[in-house]
Parts: sequence; structure tokens; C-alpha cells
Amino acid sequence: MSTFKSLEEAQAYFKGDRFATENGMTLDAIGEGTATCSMTLSQRHQNANGGVMGGVIFTLADFAFAAAVNNVHRPTVAQQVSINYLSAPRGRRLTATARQRKDGRNTCVYIVDVTDDTGRDVAQFVGTGFKL
Repeated sequence: MSTFKSLEEAQAYFKGDRFATENGMTLDAIGEGTATCSMTLSQRHQNANGGVMGGVIFTLADFAFAAAVNNVHRPTVAQQVSINYLSAPRGRRLTATARQRKDGRNTCVYIVDVTDDTGRDVAQFVGTGFKL
């Protein structure tokens, strides 16, 4: 059963996730155990070498994770997460798609795939959530 009655309700709630939203990240879709977030890249997201800062990719994945887990059980917080950076983004837009892998009594596990608008696999994030 979903916590949020609509995408608009979830978007209003996650406006409180100011670090993500003030860096241009949006919640685009939410479902039972799933969420999709995206962002358009700009110069402010670059590292000293001109690439996309790893923290930008991590934050987008974490934002999708948060939306997905909190739609199933709110509040849920990250207990442990890991990310594998697969390829540097080539496009101008990143998308993170979270999906539930396991929903236990006290914890849950989600996989978040991050891609760019060229179809390139950018990162895979695995998050374990703890249900408060």
C-alpha cells in the first residue's frame, strides 16, 4: 500500500529534501516500491576535471531511494548504502530509477540504476533502509 495518494502529494513532501531539489533534482514518478528522479546537468555539477561530481550522481540515486522506500513505509531511513560508478555521463540529463528488491519486517533493500539521456549506464546504487 502506497504512503502517498498521488505523485503530486509525494512531490510536495519531497520539496523538503532541499539539498536534492535545490540542486535541480525532481521526482518524476512513484509507485509501489519504485520511484524515478531526474536532473539536467549544468556547469555547477562539474568537478575540477570537468566531469560530473560523484556526489551529484550519489545524491540523485539517494533521492530516488528515499522516495521509493518512503512510499512503502514512512519514515524509513538509509541504514547502509553503496554505489558503483560504471561510466562517466555523456548526456545532459541523468535519471535514477529505484526498485524494491526486498521488503522485510524492519529493513528493506532497493536497487537504483542511474543512466544518462544517451542510454549509458552511469551508476548502480544499493540501499538498505531501516523502518522507523
